[in-house]
Amino acid sequence: MKIGERGQVTIPKTIREKYGFLPQIEVDFVQEKTGVLIQKKTRHVSPVEQVYGILRKNVQTDPYIESIRGR
Repeated sequence: MKIGERGQVTIPKTIREKYGFLPQIEVDFVQEKTGVLIQKKTRHVSPVEQVYGILRKNVQTDPYIESIRGR
């Protein structure tokens, strides 16, 4: 594989499919002692952000918990 004039390189299709490098995915280049690691960019999401908004706002908490417990 050669690097193009603009610094671009093509990731082989089998590797893109295996590791989920889809169009519009952002990647990070991480310098290692033996070379460079390419990995998908991840955004840290706090536990609060993960669950924010899962409850409907017009439902009281206690009745909701009782209903999911089957009571």
